[in-house]
Amino acid sequence: MVLFFILAAISGLAVGAVDAFVLKRGKTKFGTAMVMISDVIGLNVFSVYLNEFIIYYYTNKGVLSLKNDSPAIPWVQFGAVLVTGLIWLLIMGLVDGKIRFAKVEEKPTKKQKKMTVASLILFSIGMVAVFATFWSVSTFSSIAPDQLLVNMVSPKEATSEDVMNTVWTVGVLRAGAFIFAFFLFALSKREVYFKRTDKERRFFTVKVRRIISFVMAVASLVGGLTYGIIAFDLVELYKFYIKDSTFIEDNYVDPNEVKMQFPETKRNLIHIYLESMENSYLSKDMGGYLDENLMKPLTDLAQEGVVFSNSDWYFGGPISTTGCVWSVASMVNMTTGLTMKPPVAADNYGSPETFLPGAVSIGDILASQGYEQSLMFGAAARFGGLDYYYTTHGNFNILDYYGVKRLGWIPQDYRVRWGYEDDKLYEFAKREITRLNSTGKPFHFVMETADTHFPDGYVGPNTPTPRPNQYSNVIAYSASEVTKFVRWIQEQPFYENTTIVIIGDHLSMDKNYFKNFDEDYLRTTFNVIINPANDLENIPTERKRNRTWCNIDMFPTILASMGVKIEGERLALGTNLFSGEPTLMERNGEGMEGWEYVDEQLRYKSKLYNDVILQGTHKPFDPKNITTY
Repeated sequence: MVLFFILAAISGLAVGAVDAFVLKRGKTKFGTAMVMISDVIGLNVFSVYLNEFIIYYYTNKGVLSLKNDSPAIPWVQFGAVLVTGLIWLLIMGLVDGKIRFAKVEEKPTKKQKKMTVASLILFSIGMVAVFATFWSVSTFSSIAPDQLLVNMVSPKEATSEDVMNTVWTVGVLRAGAFIFAFFLFALSKREVYFKRTDKERRFFTVKVRRIISFVMAVASLVGGLTYGIIAFDLVELYKFYIKDSTFIEDNYVDPNEVKMQFPETKRNLIHIYLESMENSYLSKDMGGYLDENLMKPLTDLAQEGVVFSNSDWYFGGPISTTGCVWSVASMVNMTTGLTMKPPVAADNYGSPETFLPGAVSIGDILASQGYEQSLMFGAAARFGGLDYYYTTHGNFNILDYYGVKRLGWIPQDYRVRWGYEDDKLYEFAKREITRLNSTGKPFHFVMETADTHFPDGYVGPNTPTPRPNQYSNVIAYSASEVTKFVRWIQEQPFYENTTIVIIGDHLSMDKNYFKNFDEDYLRTTFNVIINPANDLENIPTERKRNRTWCNIDMFPTILASMGVKIEGERLALGTNLFSGEPTLMERNGEGMEGWEYVDEQLRYKSKLYNDVILQGTHKPFDPKNITTY
């Protein structure tokens, strides 16, 4: 706070000195003193209010708040006073007739034209970088560099309109305003004249403006790129593309070479991904962060199943790692036992031939065993290349936004946010599961909810709103509805031979909802397995508590929950949690030490991943090592 007031006084006095002694608005010694005092106080008060509005809007912390311990605040105030002071001096100079503008007719040389064009281009690139980064930082809770790269080369169809609309207000319009203002400044042919006593001098020439424009453009470019590099931690990319590690090669267990035994009567699998559903929504007495348990119906249901926790609490979950923090990546993690690494070529994600052709997924394995498989969610499956992934790895029947329209389940012009809402998703899922069961084959049904997607979630006509926070209401309703859906499944004749996996796909990206959370609180996603085979719900407590694990461990764990016996209890990079065998994280350190090591190693370039998983030749899974018992 001391530095804040020192810098505020210095900037105010600097502006006041120019006002009093250059513009000479103080006619007497007393008047000069009053001009300086009024400038110091007035400009700082105005700047505080301006910064208070801007900073509080984005951080929920005021400029003068003791909670706001950012070292940048004093310098933000310092700069704000100087900028507003400059505008104030210009206005006063124009009003008093001491400053005037005059247009000069001067044809710039080719060199000067090139300099001006370069300034316009560099400044525009810098502003685009600044506001694109600012939009990302202010919209998402975090964007990892790997997520940024993967999303850049993946299909963008079905991105939430609520999210993309903010691109215009936060990104495009603001960048456009700055670029437009800069163009007016850089292309202006007006010079500034300053009148002091009876003599007028040319104060700001076209040449000076041209030089200042170029300096501003370079500063904009360097500042914008630096901001983006720091915000997205792009320095980390050298690990993905340059620094080698044999960690994946040393720990990868090829599912094609592992002996597996399926029960003679194969179990059905229903896998429910819950968008952004995490354990922080629980009450504090259950290991969450809130005063109220927003997921009570779901946590009551979970008492009937197996929950794998990272702590002593009954509820806990996987810890986020590199390549798992968005929906597509989490699905890949849980169904292949592999992280989702940045592509080595532009088309490594998003086309039928290249979406992880060398990976083996649960869909591949179950397809080899005669399973009927379907995928359902309310958005377009083209988003992130999910249609390519699920069709090439298991030949799933895809009932996305366009799929249900083709069936006539929703009108052709129907669209809610991303596609269709979860209320309809559950209704359609019941239809599809009933159809799958009628085929007489074992079935595998995958679905993902979406109402809890940021920002703030979707409030439908049936969503109760007793809480002041919209996102809390949406979370509570989602937990209630998925519980009702599972209760419906439990009433069906096929339930006895069906395993249900319920898991949050990733941590929520709703930045505003978590802005007051303690940074030391470890957020994990919700998970429970209902009705696992072979009495697995009665495994020892130590296999379920204080486990250090991540999404990739779900690959063999899900198969084991269906009664599949896995030689060595490991597939790809994952470990069967039911078995009690240590996960990769547990084998490489205790607690978070093991997580830090594995997370770091997954960032490095892997020859096996790049050459075999990403760019290998897709081959149908060979069930040569699968038998029955």
